[in-house]
Amino acid sequence: MPRPVSTDAQSTHAPIVATPRERDRHSALHRQPVTHTYAALIFCRSGSMRMEQRGEWNVNEGDVFLVPAGEPHRALTREALTSWEVGFSVPALAPELTGRLLQAFERVRSGASPVLSIDPSRRAHFEGLMHELAGSQVFGGDLLPIVQQSMLTLILVEVDRAASTGTQGPPSQSAVVVEALRFIERNCLRPLTLNEVAKAVRRSPTHVTSVVSQATGKSVVQWIVSGRMAEARRLLLHSDEMVDVIAERVGYADPTHFIRMFRREHGATPAAWRAAQKRTFHVGGSGHGGDARAAAHAPRVTATKRRARATRRG
Repeated sequence: MPRPVSTDAQSTHAPIVATPRERDRHSALHRQPVTHTYAALIFCRSGSMRMEQRGEWNVNEGDVFLVPAGEPHRALTREALTSWEVGFSVPALAPELTGRLLQAFERVRSGASPVLSIDPSRRAHFEGLMHELAGSQVFGGDLLPIVQQSMLTLILVEVDRAASTGTQGPPSQSAVVVEALRFIERNCLRPLTLNEVAKAVRRSPTHVTSVVSQATGKSVVQWIVSGRMAEARRLLLHSDEMVDVIAERVGYADPTHFIRMFRREHGATPAAWRAAQKRTFHVGGSGHGGDARAAAHAPRVTATKRRARATRRG
């Protein structure tokens, strides 16, 4: 598989997102594998697709395809595909969700098949949960993260039920990459350095950042920052905590450094970003989230362009 391209094109600023999709054989396909900073699952409602993810996999009606954060993947073909796609930031989840309910994703990272079949008697319920998750934006305010995490928990329970023992797939990617990403997801909201990650996986910092970058398209430090920014966005959206308090909660002892990092990633300071998102929700979202979620892409696109220009300037 070619070196993957790191992209979060389908993510929004929300830590949990469910989106219905309709794609046919003429839909655009990635020429190279891609990786995301969030975990994802694709539920095939009808039609079929062939996916590449450390091997090639057929995904048919009633199947779920699991994509752990950082796992290179791409669609090779699609045939009259209708699906639900759910993405969620692991560091932004409640700690109790990162144990048993993510075991199916951990097994995929370790070499198990990413394709699971939902029992026919459970499919209507499973699809209904995704529909409810997609519509949960109507709750808004303090209730939104509670409702979304509750819905995601029920979805992951169904995934865990389908996974049962799991089927072993192609050889696992580097155990160093698997262990490093797992360690980062579980520890990035405290002060964390490349040296600590390297020590946790018993390798040199140079080796760890090299193999992680080669496998995922992002460096160890970029993975740490991505996890912190996901939680920072959640806190900015769903709490009234001061920026310096949020900085400490996501692993930055120096609020000024946090503000600088956030601005580099999003093109705005945390306070300005929070104000813009609240205006978007109240003016454009009308409490239903569709327009608000679409508008939420705008700051990220702007920030991406700024970083690209900065890179060209050297």
